[in-house]
Amino acid sequence: MAPRPRELTPDRSARHLFGSEMRRLREQAGMSLESLASVVRYAKSSLARYETADAMIPPDLAERLDAAFGTDGLFVKLYSLARHEIHPDQFRRLMELETQARLIQEYSGQLVPGLVQTEGYARALFEVHHPRATDDEINELVTARMSRQSLLTADPAPDFFAILDEAVLRRSFGGPAVMREQLARLLDLTLTSTSVLQVLPFEHGGHAMAGGSVKLMTLGNGTQVVWEENSVTGTLFEEKHVVTARHRTYDLLRACALSPKEAAKMIESAMEALPT
Repeated sequence: MAPRPRELTPDRSARHLFGSEMRRLREQAGMSLESLASVVRYAKSSLARYETADAMIPPDLAERLDAAFGTDGLFVKLYSLARHEIHPDQFRRLMELETQARLIQEYSGQLVPGLVQTEGYARALFEVHHPRATDDEINELVTARMSRQSLLTADPAPDFFAILDEAVLRRSFGGPAVMREQLARLLDLTLTSTSVLQVLPFEHGGHAMAGGSVKLMTLGNGTQVVWEENSVTGTLFEEKHVVTARHRTYDLLRACALSPKEAAKMIESAMEALPT
């Protein structure tokens, strides 16, 4: 007996409405997910996740669905709304995308990226950002962050490239011992078979990515997405022109950053400058 389709919630968001309309029109046309997959050239499993709003909608799917169902731009209009939404589950979606990424490129202007933070650094960071949190609440946050890091040691592991502003090395969290351990972790990542870490020195001056952090992810199927984050929120971009622009900015910044060898020397210098 075939499992009963999951109940949809079209009133929850534009993304959920997109999925609900997709299922309604598919069933109205007497099509299975498998038959629709052959028409729009997407995997059946992917289409199932788009219907239930469990995955972000790819940019070109809307036009393909309009062509398949003859809906005269309905899905294009729904997608134009859905792509601007900031969903409550945005960080869960980010973590899902990270697990699918084969290449992760990051720029961080103030903090060590979460994927390479030590437990002590992460704890100190959470204590600053959540001063009223209980010890148990802080422990939960730290545990969650540490669990995300397993993807860097997965088989196969994604390539991880990072550009850190010099401020990341100089701004201490948790005291000298915690910071020394964190800097040692960064030192180990400067150049390995799966990681490249560079530093953008203060002397470079201003640049287009100053003020926050940017994560560029290339997924296993070749899809590229961008996650931009500030101190309170993050936004996912999938539009090709936005992704292309961020990649260009990142490439220019990488060209101006210190080489891994020079970055290692700066990290060692920051470690030596810490109080004993």
